[in-house]
Amino acid sequence: MRRHLGKLVAGTAIAVTGTALMAGITLPGTAGAEDGPGGPAAAARERGPGDPGVSAPEPGVMEAPAEEGKKGIGRDPLTDDERKRAERLATAPAARSGENVDGGRGPQLLTTDLAEPLTSEAGLAAPRRAVVSSYDYRTDQLVTATVDVGSGKVESREAQQGVQPSPHREELREAVELILASPLGAGLRADYRDATGRALTSAGPLTLSGFVYRKEREARTPAELASCGVHRCVRVITKITDGPWIDTRDLAVDLSARTVVRTPSA
Repeated sequence: MRRHLGKLVAGTAIAVTGTALMAGITLPGTAGAEDGPGGPAAAARERGPGDPGVSAPEPGVMEAPAEEGKKGIGRDPLTDDERKRAERLATAPAARSGENVDGGRGPQLLTTDLAEPLTSEAGLAAPRRAVVSSYDYRTDQLVTATVDVGSGKVESREAQQGVQPSPHREELREAVELILASPLGAGLRADYRDATGRALTSAGPLTLSGFVYRKEREARTPAELASCGVHRCVRVITKITDGPWIDTRDLAVDLSARTVVRTPSA
């Protein structure tokens, strides 16, 4: 399509040039004797940028992005400083006692979002608040805290069990690490080798997505997954980065118990 279009454009250009010559019209770029055959402009066109007397084009200049302030204004998205401060304040009570998805200290951060103003604050300059959700694997609780990022006050904190929001990318990564360490990961390892000729030893080469395993939506739930809902359980969808998908939907990972189970249906 491009070649045909090129021929068409070239043919049109020739026709226009021929018509101009017959009519005695001077086309743009041909005015002046010095641009005629053998003239300085023609000679310059024949020389390349590396030839003597021909200047290379100036390098492009990119404008640096605007510096992000430490504090946002109004309904601006949370700045990095605001987000980090809110997360630190929200998770402080469980910073030592809590446990994240890979067994480290402190709860697993899930989401941090700018909170909507209160109804009573309509039309007013409402404080900027962040809603931080985290999951404590030690207690299997979802903790949601609202933080005034200006004053640093934690306005509310609520812990719930049996509430399972969408998994964080770190949870999906840990789920794949558990699959690879399990005998049930043989299919994933084999499919990766078939596709790439290399061994899969970590989740690094994979692009991951996934969702919470909800036993009430399954036709049949294995006994090993009976605690899902209270436990944090996920299915993972795997794709070789810049490559094909590998179907792992028949596996469910109980991140709380750190076990991998094959399910009757995907």
